[in-house]
Amino acid sequence: MEESFDGTAAGRLAALQESIIGRADVCSSGGVVGALPGRMAEGLLCFGIGLVVCHRGGFDFTLSGRGHSARGGQTVFIPEGAFFSVDRQSPDLLVSIIIYKTEPIRYVLGTMVQSVRLYSIMSPEKHCVWSTGDEDGLARYVALIGPGQPRPDDFFAVNERKLLLLSLTYRLCALFGRRFLGGGSPDARRTETFLKLVRLIDRHYTAERGVAFYADKLFLTPKYLSELSKSVCGYTVQELVFKAITRRAMALLDSTNKTVAEIADEFNFPNPSSFGTFFRKQTGMSPQRYRNRT
Repeated sequence: MEESFDGTAAGRLAALQESIIGRADVCSSGGVVGALPGRMAEGLLCFGIGLVVCHRGGFDFTLSGRGHSARGGQTVFIPEGAFFSVDRQSPDLLVSIIIYKTEPIRYVLGTMVQSVRLYSIMSPEKHCVWSTGDEDGLARYVALIGPGQPRPDDFFAVNERKLLLLSLTYRLCALFGRRFLGGGSPDARRTETFLKLVRLIDRHYTAERGVAFYADKLFLTPKYLSELSKSVCGYTVQELVFKAITRRAMALLDSTNKTVAEIADEFNFPNPSSFGTFFRKQTGMSPQRYRNRT
């Protein structure tokens, strides 16, 4: 895939940097660029589905504390809530980049989005970089979605972008489905059961935190479900629930004016203090300190 690296590409890279700093719903390079933006290179807590398609050259990166490398013909998948930073970029690097939030298109995605979120909760060291065989197809979506943000009152541009994101998400679901669910093997069946668990957690995590509730819904024993979850993603059922609560709480602290007490109530904690203790244990800082960190 070829594109001259000129002022236009530099402008798109600058627009991508600005979108990431502003935590826009969609942050796209709009095509091929010759570097990862500084905000990603320095370190970024990913706030959506993140993809970096590497066309040429390569880069070394750290994802959630583990080092990896990406080369031409590979795609890097950055899980929502994971910390990503770049350690080295080659001089000839060419990449296409997008980070997008699924919340704005959730009403059309429904629970289907959980199949693409599989990598967001599985051990990232296993599945964060691989050759999909569809790198050019993914890059075309990045180019079509484009840099910058459409005006909110531009009905056609706003909805065109939503449809492109929906289509990209379906493409990702197909890629992950072929990688993780194909062949009808015991591992594939276990992964399908795990995806059902993920959907249940997504629906009930604000109120239900115990493995017994989810095991009952899936007609499994708590012991078996716990062992399955641990083997598939490296986390227990309760840890997955806690991660879901933590991600949502961080989003509320970042993007709303809700008080800590209101957030604690949303997650059915008995009081703000117990929520604060939980949040501190999960993130290493209090809710207020997290909100005031920048």
